[in-house]
Amino acid sequence: MQEAAIEVQGLGVHFRRNRRGRRSFKDMFAGASRRSRPGEFWALRDVSFTVQPGESIGVVGRNGQGKSTLLRLVAGVLLPDEGSVAVNGGVAPLIELTGGFVGDLTVRENVRLTAGLHGMSKAEVASRYDDMIAFAELEEFQETPYKHLSNGMKVRLAFSVVSQLNEPILLVDEVLAVGDKAFRDKCYQRIDELLAEGRTLFFVSHNERDLRRFCKRGLYLNKGSLVLDAGINEVLDRYNADSGTR
Repeated sequence: MQEAAIEVQGLGVHFRRNRRGRRSFKDMFAGASRRSRPGEFWALRDVSFTVQPGESIGVVGRNGQGKSTLLRLVAGVLLPDEGSVAVNGGVAPLIELTGGFVGDLTVRENVRLTAGLHGMSKAEVASRYDDMIAFAELEEFQETPYKHLSNGMKVRLAFSVVSQLNEPILLVDEVLAVGDKAFRDKCYQRIDELLAEGRTLFFVSHNERDLRRFCKRGLYLNKGSLVLDAGINEVLDRYNADSGTR
């Protein structure tokens, strides 16, 4: 039997309301109780699902229901308080795209640095560099410091670099909501190409059109719980009904 791309079992994570950040290291080291303490809430609780290689999953729910937290747990940015997340294969994180770029470095230097940090070898960076710059439409800005780029240019550059990674799992969080129409169309085409190669897609979005276009299966989160795991059309219909949008 083929190994799952993502396997989540009994997942739970909680945060503090009264200050920024998670529980302190002292609390975790001391084995603090898993019950919510005053000022804490469970962002996710008892969430379980499995994603097979090549599946395209859309995660839906209102703001504050745990979608982005789930994505960060899968990405390994957060650690769970309960349960487990197993990711079998590298991830290409199309989330918080402009994070990790260095303002004083040039576009050229940032491409080499960011691609390298994501595991791309020097030879791979060299062979794909021109394509990344062309996709981002930054041929004339290669020696420009990153901090002098417009926000649109920064997003184009980041998407171009991350979407060139060879990782089998794509983690996407509303990235397609940014940029002008022409660039969004390029992003759509690029994701279509990656899915045609058999990549696994884990996609958090409020855009129903994008969800129906890219995803076959959906996960509906509400108040940190997994309400429904089914075909994307069934999940969106249930979500819309619960939200009173239909």
